[in-house]
Amino acid sequence: MSKTSTLQKTCRLLTGVAAIGLSLTILQPANASPLPAGMHSLSKGTFDTVHSIQVNKSLISKKNKIRLFPDAKQQVLFFSANGEDKRVYQLYLFDMDGRLVNQASIRNRETTVLTTLCEGNYLFEVFTDDERIENGHLVVR
Repeated sequence: MSKTSTLQKTCRLLTGVAAIGLSLTILQPANASPLPAGMHSLSKGTFDTVHSIQVNKSLISKKNKIRLFPDAKQQVLFFSANGEDKRVYQLYLFDMDGRLVNQASIRNRETTVLTTLCEGNYLFEVFTDDERIENGHLVVR
């Protein structure tokens, strides 16, 4: 089975709708150099072409600066945190049925990249020390 059909099946399962017309884009060869210091990747190699990523925050923390933002091409989502030293921040990404579809954990002043986003609507929550400090809605088209 090819990587394209496996990825499309995954997208269908996550969004509940057919992933029609998606093309596979390779951003970085497998032998490319690693990400800069402080950055982590949750997957490697390939993902669906995405046209836009919109982030709407509902709860904004005054003590912790949480950033969820797309790259310039609107194909990947960055998650970064800037707050108190030695804190660990967890991002949970849920589909609209409440199933956990992605999870990331970073330390203060780190950034991670989420690259396996299929088209659809998602809810997200960010926690530190078992306290919800951010939540909102994410739309991938």
